[in-house]
Amino acid sequence: MDIYLKEKTAAASLAVLRILVGVMLFASIVRFWSKGWIDELYIKPRYFFPFYGFEWVKPLGGYTYLLFAVCAVSAVFVALGLFYRSSVTTLFLSFTYIELIDKSTYLNHYYFVSLICLLLVFLPAYVCFSVDAYRNPEIQAGLVPKWCVDVVKLLVFILYFYAGLAKLNSDWLLQALPLKIWLPARNDMPVIGFLFNYDLTAYLFSWFGCIYDLTIVFLLLNRRTRLFAYLTVVVFHAITAILFPIGMFPYVMIVTALIFFSPEFHQRVIAKVSALFKLPQNFLASKKSYTFSANANKWLFIGFSVFFVFQLTFPFRCLLYPGELFWTEQGYRFSWRVMLMEKAGNAQFLVKDDRGKQVTVDNTEFLTTLQEKMMATQPDMILQYAHILKDFYSKKGYESPQVFVDSYVALNGRLGKPMINPETDLAKETESFRAKPWILPLNDEIKGF
Repeated sequence: MDIYLKEKTAAASLAVLRILVGVMLFASIVRFWSKGWIDELYIKPRYFFPFYGFEWVKPLGGYTYLLFAVCAVSAVFVALGLFYRSSVTTLFLSFTYIELIDKSTYLNHYYFVSLICLLLVFLPAYVCFSVDAYRNPEIQAGLVPKWCVDVVKLLVFILYFYAGLAKLNSDWLLQALPLKIWLPARNDMPVIGFLFNYDLTAYLFSWFGCIYDLTIVFLLLNRRTRLFAYLTVVVFHAITAILFPIGMFPYVMIVTALIFFSPEFHQRVIAKVSALFKLPQNFLASKKSYTFSANANKWLFIGFSVFFVFQLTFPFRCLLYPGELFWTEQGYRFSWRVMLMEKAGNAQFLVKDDRGKQVTVDNTEFLTTLQEKMMATQPDMILQYAHILKDFYSKKGYESPQVFVDSYVALNGRLGKPMINPETDLAKETESFRAKPWILPLNDEIKGF
């Protein structure tokens, strides 16, 4: 271990990652802003669905634009390596705050980007090809500890490999679900659209996706297969971006996969960019090695160990809960389960009290279209919404209002069935890490992870 911790590699690898992450996040925020999604998702809604334990993260109203602006400026500063430590910390905090405002907008790649930014807070990605290093030659370094690059590779490995493990289930491999549902909807695509009408295409996509996720990092690690593997990454995620509306995820993975290329590759990239902007060569010629102090080494080792033990074990928390994971979604989020299910449903709420008052709720008076769609199939969001209704109708004169729901959900093409016990007063239930006994069983097993 001591020998490994003393190994060095080119600082250019972290510099390229820093630049690409900063540019990508800036472009993502500009895209988000230009499409009007800030207003649509974070200002217009009357109510929000915070994550359990993060209820203190509140929507900011009109100040949300300021939050996005801070995030965008921080992304630019990170790409430039300007005031790096402060900039990357601000980027992590602002981006993660946005992510935590509303559960309705949760996506795996938002979580992944937050984790990448968190790693960058503690990595010396500013010692090479940065404004900070240009202004202060004392911090310039051409080499960094090899583990600083390897921790990023490990995080990418966890994402891919766990996504592959999650695809080892009977719906995905034996029934080609949900791709058998999704692909025919794209049969209007030029030239190849007709192929999506065949079940065989869905099976090919399902099996290839599983094998790809399980093996791609091993192929990227091998020098002989690396170029082929990266071309596969580009093609795979380009097709994914065309077929499915999953935002920046394909581009996030294309960018981060570059970390597996050799130190010489990243040095050539830096040299070409430097030549393009006619930067002085002595800016790139540092032979110094960046080293952490003994105390910093100790705490970083402890911190990164805790971080990766958490990342390796947290996705398996679903094993602690009864019932079918895809149905109950207890332990589903933050476990790298990507595009594994198609759920559709509706939830009709009844609010009443002991004095005879009752009302059938019109969800559109409380929730946006997206929020209602997401809430109707996710038990924890149904519970949160029930408490929103409880508080609302308490103010309307209902005495200790009771909240009941009739919810019907279809999972991966199965016939719709009730998901929540209609006799449970959700106003009396509280959110916790405990299993939710008021979720009705699916009575169908999806074998696998």
